[in-house]
Amino acid sequence: MRSGPRSAPPSLRRRLALGASAVTVAALATGGLAVPAAYAATTDVQILATNDFHGRILDNTGNGEAGAAVLAGAVKQLRAANPNTVFAAAGDLIGASTFESFIQHDKPTIDALNAAGLEVSAVGNHELDQGYDDLVNRVMAPYDAVTNPYGGANWQYIAANLKMKATGDPAVPATWIKEVGGVQVGFVGAVTEDLPTLVSPGGIADITVDDIVTSVNTEAADLVAEGADLVVMLVHEGAPSTDCTTMDDSGTWADIVNNVSPDVDAIVSGHTHLAYNCSFPVAAWQSEGRAVTDRPVVSAGQYGTNLNQLVFSVDDAGNVTAKTQKILALEHPVTVGTTTTWVADYPADPEVQSIADAAKKQAEVLGAVELGKIAGPFNRAKLANGTSENRGGESTLGNLVAEVQRWATEKPESGSAQIAFMNPGGLRQDMVGSNAAGYPATLTYQQAAVVQPFANTLVNMQLTGAQIKKVLEQQWQRDALNKVATRPFLRLGVSDGFTYTYSQKDVTEFQKDDPKTPDVDESIISYTAPRGTVTGMWLNGEPIDAASTYSVTVNSFLATGGDNFFELANGTAKRDTGKADLAAMVDYMATFAASTPLPVDYAQHAVEIGFPAGAPSAYDPGATVAFGVKSWAMSTAADAKDSQIDVSLDGVALGSFPVDNTIGTEVYDNYGTAAVSVALPSDVARGTTVELTLTGAQTGTSVVVPVAIDKADSTTVGTPNKTFANSKGNGVIQYRTTVTTEDGTPVTGDAVIYDGGEPIATVTLTAEDEGTVQIKLPKLGKGSHPLYVVYGGSDTVKPSTSATVTVEVK
Repeated sequence: MRSGPRSAPPSLRRRLALGASAVTVAALATGGLAVPAAYAATTDVQILATNDFHGRILDNTGNGEAGAAVLAGAVKQLRAANPNTVFAAAGDLIGASTFESFIQHDKPTIDALNAAGLEVSAVGNHELDQGYDDLVNRVMAPYDAVTNPYGGANWQYIAANLKMKATGDPAVPATWIKEVGGVQVGFVGAVTEDLPTLVSPGGIADITVDDIVTSVNTEAADLVAEGADLVVMLVHEGAPSTDCTTMDDSGTWADIVNNVSPDVDAIVSGHTHLAYNCSFPVAAWQSEGRAVTDRPVVSAGQYGTNLNQLVFSVDDAGNVTAKTQKILALEHPVTVGTTTTWVADYPADPEVQSIADAAKKQAEVLGAVELGKIAGPFNRAKLANGTSENRGGESTLGNLVAEVQRWATEKPESGSAQIAFMNPGGLRQDMVGSNAAGYPATLTYQQAAVVQPFANTLVNMQLTGAQIKKVLEQQWQRDALNKVATRPFLRLGVSDGFTYTYSQKDVTEFQKDDPKTPDVDESIISYTAPRGTVTGMWLNGEPIDAASTYSVTVNSFLATGGDNFFELANGTAKRDTGKADLAAMVDYMATFAASTPLPVDYAQHAVEIGFPAGAPSAYDPGATVAFGVKSWAMSTAADAKDSQIDVSLDGVALGSFPVDNTIGTEVYDNYGTAAVSVALPSDVARGTTVELTLTGAQTGTSVVVPVAIDKADSTTVGTPNKTFANSKGNGVIQYRTTVTTEDGTPVTGDAVIYDGGEPIATVTLTAEDEGTVQIKLPKLGKGSHPLYVVYGGSDTVKPSTSATVTVEVK
């Protein structure tokens, strides 16, 4: 499928061929040798590009987000300087938007970008937040005040690697072509291959996501065959860093940079929200000498802070040269004294400004409603710089939202939810309220809405304890082909009362073979990355049973396996409650924060307990137990943190250990670390499991660490008071059990008396028994009865033959 002006004139290359043929014919007709005139004329084609705009229509003073009006002003000024311009984008123009756009279904953003003259864009993952049908039948469909009041994007969305599952047909156009200044400019689009894990799988159930490189190369070749002089790739995938010297080393992005064919003259990208302006030599296998020598590979960052400006010179012979490439900032900071202000570098476009102003005015009305008060900020996890979000870290906000969703579905008609989980990517801003005067602070509808802008509904399901464990272990992200995801770890927010411990280590794994690439066997590709194992789970202090079933609520994105949490798609008795996540927060605030500020819970729900290599599976009484602790701290500076961890057993203090709350740059939940080493009491009962309790006074974090106590090596002897008995009245046998340990430890616990392989009685030894106790056996029937005893607190599983005494009953 193609879009664009179908009556466009032939390309420069085709016109060159026709012209040369005409000259040759003329020379032959006159019998002379004709030499074609030199083709020196060139046309400069300008590509302006943005990406990851996310509905930032207002000028957000203080961080360089110039707003839609300045973005439009820049495009129009640059287009006026060179009319041979195309304004393009690499996706995520809508979705995860600011409140002004989000609350009006992103219609203000669509109108603003229409007015700015956007012509073509790759599909981004957020364009599919509400599903494929919404993209095609609302966003891309013509505006209609009655039937489609929130749609009407005038630009063309393209993606070569999106196909209809049933037919293999393009789900959206793969390419788009436009003639500017006599030059045919073609665009080929693509969306990240991680799409199935980034949006609700149910919303894209009818489409498949193919390999980017293969899809783009096929479509780019077709564009060239159709006469495109210049081909630009718009891809919603991006580099993992801004370092041009390393971004082509390995991984998905390197595959794109290195293996997209020379038919593509530039790569305009997005998705990772990074700004970079790189170029890479094009492979030697270029066809017809048409590719640029050094191919621009660029991204404008995020939120309309910049524009990519690419200028190509195309001569009359069809030769393409990458002339200039720049990142144009739309605002710059000006500091006077201690005050810094941001000044626009381009004039605000009046038409777009009026659209933004109207959206802001309407949003102020809709968003000004006060929901209640909060006692402090509810933050997302952060990295060392204090501002960069860490989706791998536990957060007060994630846990609050999970608890809100559990509470909203706790009634029987909603599933009687016991546990809820929240994905960190669904939290787009911290929830800080109107905090200029400090806390408590008022929380408005707008301030709650920007936290969760996706309008997901809440879905309740039944999961076994074993499935819950599997869900938690899927936080160590692997996609459907067992590749490490772009974000390698996602910490789920969890509701009140649910806690768990885990361990993690680096493991070497292999990818699965991708059926979409029959010529490549990915199953031979190995990698090393962290994997986690959940070691214990508790609900309101009671251990989660693997075989029992629990009622669990998640949002509709997670419910179908979003973010690689595939096990959530396997829940049973699913019901979509129809309640939106934002509505649940509104109701929760009305119930719990209308008069009393909602307190912030700083307790960790997930803690890593790591025993050293070679640690015993069970410990002797009085032995030292040592292990490491991680993930004890929320990672935002404003969050309360513990200075020490207190360790106790049955209420008796065993020791306190300092916590290192240093925050780093790893995107895992490794912050808040301690080294614990405690001596067990010498009188703990052998053959049992004791529970060390770890607590933090400032945060209220409390987790349990089970420790198995080793069974003692012992000799177990059972002695009947008679070896012959009569079944008619005097067959009662008194059986004396004696347990002697090698180290002289007094034994306690149960001993079971067996008749052959059949247990017939149980006796409990107490400390007062000093290892010996007597019991009256049940009446024995006629015949031989081989009697022996097994002590449960011993390493001995079954006594030797010499410990068996046979009793004859007549």
